[in-house]
Amino acid sequence: MRELHFKDYFWNGELTCTGGYDCIVQHLNDGKRTCKEIEDFMKARASIEEKYAKELLGLSKKVCGHNEMNLSHLQLAQTMRDEAKKLEDFRERQKETRKKVEQQMDALHKQRAMQFKKTMETKKTYEQKCRDKEEAEQNMNRNASTSNVKQQEKLLTKTQQAKQNAEEADRLYMHNVSVLGKTREDWQKEHIKACEVFEKQEVERINTLRNMVWTHLNQLSQQCVTSDELHEEVRKSLEQCDIQEDIEHFVNLRRTGDKPPGTVLTLHRSPLTTDTYNTI
Repeated sequence: MRELHFKDYFWNGELTCTGGYDCIVQHLNDGKRTCKEIEDFMKARASIEEKYAKELLGLSKKVCGHNEMNLSHLQLAQTMRDEAKKLEDFRERQKETRKKVEQQMDALHKQRAMQFKKTMETKKTYEQKCRDKEEAEQNMNRNASTSNVKQQEKLLTKTQQAKQNAEEADRLYMHNVSVLGKTREDWQKEHIKACEVFEKQEVERINTLRNMVWTHLNQLSQQCVTSDELHEEVRKSLEQCDIQEDIEHFVNLRRTGDKPPGTVLTLHRSPLTTDTYNTI
């Protein structure tokens, strides 16, 4: 199946129409906006990851003193910033290339439009001069038999002048037609080159965004793997937990004695009897 390319399908029937070219430029502008949106998304996501990492760090210091999870999110944030910077640089490079092509094409479009207008004006002038010539010839023929010699000479001079004016207008018109033809050829060649440049940029943009999003998703997947590995370490530690062993460990480490207080003796005095002791 034949591949479709920009240079084959963005022409217009009217010489001065720029509809096909404008359509490509609009598409590139949409692509540029998509690049900027993804770039902004990556930067925003990196900021969120960094903030989350700092909050995890603060929490880990309060609770357990470990920051492995915090470091993994900081690394992810930096990776996202690096990817966003690459996309920004790519977007700027495409912008500079497009700017040069668009400036050249805009100049050609203006030149083509001006030459077309000039050619149409000289055509209109040529047609009018041809009508003037025909009218002068008809007027001279009509009055050939009724005019005196002086009048005939005057009519002949007018006819010759009209013929000369028509010939001059014809030369000027044909010159402008030739210039317009050359202008059209130059524009057509540059239009093809511009289409090829724009298509190449579009291929690069799609490929870059596809690879970047793919990489971003891989990074997120890796973050999940890293998180699960850290979670697995905790699970393995929990598997080693022996409740009775922990109880005994605490007892052996912090015990204060294995005997309760002894019997308490109280002395009761009676004003009428001798002292007696009671055991509590």
